Amino acid sequence: MNVKFHKYQGAGNDFIVLNNRYNTYSALTTAQIQWLCDRHFGVGADGLMLLESLQGFDFKMVYFNSDGRQSTMCGNGGRCIIRFANDQKIVGEHTQFLAVDGPHDGVVNNNGTISLKMIDVLGVEQVGADYVLQTGSPHYVVFVDNADTVSIVEEARKIRYNERFKAEGINVNFVQVVNENEIYVRTYERGVEDETLSCGTGVVASVLAFVTKQQSALQEIAVKTKGGNLSVKFKAVETKYTDVWLTGPAVKVFEGSVEI
Repeated sequence: MNVKFHKYQGAGNDFIVLNNRYNTYSALTTAQIQWLCDRHFGVGADGLMLLESLQGFDFKMVYFNSDGRQSTMCGNGGRCIIRFANDQKIVGEHTQFLAVDGPHDGVVNNNGTISLKMIDVLGVEQVGADYVLQTGSPHYVVFVDNADTVSIVEEARKIRYNERFKAEGINVNFVQVVNENEIYVRTYERGVEDETLSCGTGVVASVLAFVTKQQSALQEIAVKTKGGNLSVKFKAVETKYTDVWLTGPAVKVFEGSVEI
């Protein structure tokens, strides 16, 4: 099979995007997706997305982690697939698409960034000094004094593979507070089983955990990641968060074709 692919990245979180509106790639296997995402033998990516046709929406997003398994929502992936759809003239400046966690709105901003509306977060669980919440994917948030001194993979795997989370897995975020309206986040992603340069749902989870922890009245927080800068806007009532928007860069890297 000849696969015509497009490579996109959002704050360093990179993805293979395939136009599957005519079911060209519906038969891809787990092993084939894993090979495509392999950075040594394939194209290389944190994940792969299929853009599919769906009545009532501009498109449907189907997301796979680099292990080849279909996964939960990916925020940076959502922003990248919006950019792809806009580049391909499938959508204009505004779009609504369906992902595994439900409908999402998206906006292509004049400054080149992409804004993605995320699901509402109806509660934040506190576990000791840490936080657990669902932002389209499950996330565990740990606050640290200096995120760059943390052995991310080693420390994250202690949480990801503990008795509570090992069956389904959980993404683990280490958050350093920069100031009252900015944080720095490093994320270990399940399915990738390593640190990624950025994670959209993780950025959202980290922001909402930060606001919960600080009991902040702010409704927009800036976020630094190793791959770039993002921001999260939201409306808050106690630990319930609605109208949550993730904004940041989404850039086409290259396109090509490969035989599998």
